[in-house]
Parts: sequence; structure tokens; C-alpha cells
Amino acid sequence: MTYLGDALTARVGEFIQLRRDIHRHPELAFEEHRTSDLVASKLEAWGYSVHRGLGGTGVVGTLKRGNSSRSLGLRADMDALPIHERTGLDWASRTPGLMHACGHDGHTAMLLAAAQALAQEDAINGNLHLIFQPAEEGGGGAVRMMQDGLFNLFPCDAIFAMHNMPGIPAGHFVFRDGPAMASSDYVTIRVQGIGGHGAMPHRCADPLVAASSIVLALQTVVSRNVDPLETAVVTVGAMQAGQANNVIPASASLELSVRALTPDIRRLLEKRIKALVAAQAESFGVTAEIDWKPGYCVLVNAVQETNFARQVALDMVGADKVTLHGPALTGSEDFAFMLEKVPGSYLLIGNGDGDTAGACMVHNPGYDFNDDNIVVGATYWVNLAKTFLHTHAQHMPAQELACML
Repeated sequence: MTYLGDALTARVGEFIQLRRDIHRHPELAFEEHRTSDLVASKLEAWGYSVHRGLGGTGVVGTLKRGNSSRSLGLRADMDALPIHERTGLDWASRTPGLMHACGHDGHTAMLLAAAQALAQEDAINGNLHLIFQPAEEGGGGAVRMMQDGLFNLFPCDAIFAMHNMPGIPAGHFVFRDGPAMASSDYVTIRVQGIGGHGAMPHRCADPLVAASSIVLALQTVVSRNVDPLETAVVTVGAMQAGQANNVIPASASLELSVRALTPDIRRLLEKRIKALVAAQAESFGVTAEIDWKPGYCVLVNAVQETNFARQVALDMVGADKVTLHGPALTGSEDFAFMLEKVPGSYLLIGNGDGDTAGACMVHNPGYDFNDDNIVVGATYWVNLAKTFLHTHAQHMPAQELACML
């Protein structure tokens, strides 16, 4: 069953150039018009039925073969970040202040390369849905696509997605079943006091001092309220108050990132942060208003589907290039919402380690996707799709399907 990727290797240059073209023309969340046009035109040329407009700029390409009702979803993200690129590469972003700093250009290229190869395959039986999603970077594009009817229009028995990871050798696969990435909530705390002259603090209610105390107190939430065997993060990323050294401001604000790996810990963090902020504000004679914005949920990989995806990689590259159960990450990913609706798995592919260029972390102005991964990642998608939609797969229980590899 293993597809060796010889045909993909022979034409990888086409997809490297495609990836670099997308990189030169980055587009922010829900603005991926050029990228969507490119994706749709390629899929249509290869014989896919193409649906556009889900989530605004999302694209779904469907390939139907045989008489099986079995359906598989593969997802790639398309949006860039508001970061000014400093790589100096020939294919660097031509749009100041925007760049593909997370590798979504590479994810799109990998899935397109797989799409072309799968369009020429006869050994699949069922429905293949290739989902090109907008607005992963905080925009909630997955939710928007689902609200627009993604899984009603394109039902999937399982769904998978792949993300590159700097610091791991290129082409090395990492899997994890269960909670794999954290929830992410966004919190604004506005402290209201009484401003006045810096020389007469006794006639004021200083919101800056209160906010400073809140920052310090928040450090105890994880250390003293969360089980040491659990994972949680409370980060104060911004504090804003005042403009002059002799003026006590009337207000101060804090911006928080709050993350957890289980729903229970997520709820605990909200409860304790709100109680702590209220108590701290009262102790300083000020008031505090909390704006709690739920972000991405915990990403949970289904055990059965992760076992299946893991076995595909083992058969393809061998055990020395597969981490069977990697550590959970405190980063967040909106593919988590898709996994709440459809069983599946989110896996990682190494972008490079050590002194290689691929080791530069994502969301960094010096980052670039490792083009060596295009063949490896696309070959993986081809193997996974061919195995999942194999002619006889619909007659097998999932355990036997995994053993078939």
C-alpha cells in the first residue's frame, strides 16, 4: 500500500515554485483571495469538484471514486501573519508588514501536491474532501467554515491536518492521541481608579498600583490553584497606564493569554482569575471590569484515528523517523473545532533542527517553510488517503484497517 512518492519527487519543482509564489503574496485572515483563486484553479484543472465561499475565502475540493460512501477530509490552512519578513530570500514577501511566518504556504503546497497525485489514482473508493481553510491565525476560520455548512455539505468519517514544527528534524513525524494542544482564551482587565497629581497620591485611588498587584497575584493561579500534574498558562502580555511621571492615571488595562489542556482546568482558570481580580481591586479601593473572550478549544486527537495516522507514517518512513506519542503543546489551533465534530488527528512534521534554516521558530520574521517537506508531506497524505479509501476499506473494522498497512 505504501506510495513511494517517485512521481511526486519528479515534479516537486512545480510545487516548490507554487509554495514560494504563495509566500511572495501573503494574505491575512479572510483576505486570502489570491490564494483561494490559485487553489481552486489547480483543483479544477485536476478534475476535482470545487466549492468556494465557505468561511468567506475557504475552498473545498472533492474527488469521488467508486461506490463507497466512506469519506475522508484533509485540511490545510492558507492565511499569513502581520509580521514584517526579514529572511532576505528571493521569494520573501512583497507586501510590507505581512509574511507567511507559520508555514501555511507550505501546508497548502503539500496538500495541492497530494491532490494532483491522488487525482491520477484509481486505487481509492469513496469521497475525498480537501479543505483549504482561511483564518487559522486567531480568526476562527474553522468555525466560520462549519457555520457555513462544511460538514453538512461534505460529511467526513475522519479528518486530518498537518503542521510543520521547527526544532524537529525535517521529515520526522510526531503524533499524540488525546489532548494535544491547549485552549486559548483572551482576557482584558480594565482597572478604574481616581487619577490625580503624582505628588498627592493620598487623594487618588491608583489603578496602576492595583494593576501591578493583580499581575503579581495572577502568577499564583497556576502555581497554587492548578494540580501540578496538569498544564496551564496565564500570561500577562500587555499593561497600559499613564503617560507622565507626575500624573496618576485614572485607569489601567491588562491583556492576558490563558491556556489549558483540559476543559476542567480551563473553567478553573476563569473562576480563579475572576475572583482574584475582584478581590485585588477591592483591596486597593478601585474597580475592575473583566472582558473574557473564549478563543480556541482544547485540541483532542481521537485515539483510533491517531493510531491509524501513526501507522501510515511508520510504514512510510520507519520507526526512527516517527515519534509515537509526543508532548502536548500549549500553543492553540482552530482545527480543534473540527475535531469536536469529526474524529481525526492533528500531526506534526519536523521543519528542521540544529543549525539548519528550518529550525527558526514560527511567528518569527526569519522563519521559512522547509521545501524538502513538500514531497514527504504530500506523499504522507497520498498514503493516508489511499489506505483510508482503499477499495476494500469499507468492509473492514477500523482496527483491521490500521493493521492492513
